Amino acid sequence: MKAWNQRPFEVRNLFNPAFCGLIIFKALRGYEELDETGMPFSIALLVLPLCLHKDSRQALEKGNRSYLLKVVEKNPKLLIGFATRAADLLPFALEAFGMLMERGVIHVTENGRLRTVPDLVRKADTGTTESVSCQRVARFIGKEFARINDRVTVYTTFGIRP
Repeated sequence: MKAWNQRPFEVRNLFNPAFCGLIIFKALRGYEELDETGMPFSIALLVLPLCLHKDSRQALEKGNRSYLLKVVEKNPKLLIGFATRAADLLPFALEAFGMLMERGVIHVTENGRLRTVPDLVRKADTGTTESVSCQRVARFIGKEFARINDRVTVYTTFGIRP
């Protein structure tokens, strides 16, 4: 990762650790709505490539009344370049996890799962229209990952190896 002041303006705005951390946090909170044990770290890495990619986010937003597996089946374009996007966003996800841990809003359980700390982040989705959209899709993804409850199925659905 480049030093903060050496990154392009667009990268600093879109991939800043606070925003990426908020998206991941919303997904973790969504996951906990169905599974209180917390989200496995390995599938938490898939949140940013799904939420920040506009076409993927829009397809997931339109299908949020359905199951994730069905949305992916009906929108195969979600899979195009997904593995590359996930790999490209990995450094930003790790930076976001570091910020979340440093701020004490998430913690790692004894089983290695990620849990949110209650009442430290506002529950309301605020910000620009696009920011709110990212937060809502993140919550949907978190809930769907919990509903699927199998890392291998999630990774296979998106065409990548666990």
